[in-house]
Amino acid sequence: MTADLRAQMTAPVTRGGPLVSVWFVALTALFVTALITANIVAVKIVEIGGLQIPAGTVTLFPLSYIFGDVLTEVYGFARARQVIWLGFGCNVIAVGAILITGVLPAADFWQDQAAYDTILGFTWRLLLASFAGYLVGEFINSIVLARLKLLTRGRWLWSRTISSTVLGQFFDTGIFILIAFAGVIPESELLRTFLTAWLVKVAYETLATPLTYAVVGYLKKVDNSDVYDHEASFNPFRLR
Repeated sequence: MTADLRAQMTAPVTRGGPLVSVWFVALTALFVTALITANIVAVKIVEIGGLQIPAGTVTLFPLSYIFGDVLTEVYGFARARQVIWLGFGCNVIAVGAILITGVLPAADFWQDQAAYDTILGFTWRLLLASFAGYLVGEFINSIVLARLKLLTRGRWLWSRTISSTVLGQFFDTGIFILIAFAGVIPESELLRTFLTAWLVKVAYETLATPLTYAVVGYLKKVDNSDVYDHEASFNPFRLR
C-alpha cells in the first residue's frame, strides 16, 4: 500500500457534520453485512461434530458481536448504539423486501416460488424472535463492555470482550429460542438447543480474541480514538 493510499484510508471524512473515520464507516458496513447475511443463511441447519445448529451461528452472526465489541471499545457506546439501530433498520428493510417479493405474482414461466418460500420465507414468530434477541443481546453486550472498560481502566481487553459476549449472547440466544420454539419442540430439546448455540457463539468470540486485539489496537492508533464512557447515557433509545 502506497503512502498516499494509506493516508486516504485513514483520513477522516466529513460532509457538513462531525468528522467520521473511514475505518468507522467500513466497520459499520461489515457489521450490517454480517447481520443481514447471517439471518439469510440461518435457514440451513448444519451438523458439526454431532451438533446441529443454524449455519448463521457458525459463519457470520458471531462476527456482529466482534464488530460490536470493536465499535464500543474504540469509538464508545454512543457510536455503537447508532450502529446497532442502523443494523436493525437495514435488517427490517431486507426482510420487508424479501416478504414483498415473495407475495408478488410470479411470471408464468418461473416455477421456483415454492423454493423461494422455503429458503427465504419468514414467519412473524421467527421475525419477532430474531429482532427482539438481536436488540437485547447487542445492547447488553455493548453496555457491559463499556462499563467494564471503566472498571478495569482500559486494561484486560479480553475480559471485557468475553464477559460482554457471554451475557449478550445468553440473552440473544435465549430470547430467540424461547420466542421462536417454545411449545414447538420439547423443553429438554429447547434447553439443549439453547446451550449448544450459546456455547458455540461464546467459543467463537473467545477464539477470535487475538484478532479482536489486533483490530482494536490498529484502529486506536490510526484513528487516535479510545473512548471511555464516563458521562455517556446508556439509554438504548437515545440516538444522539
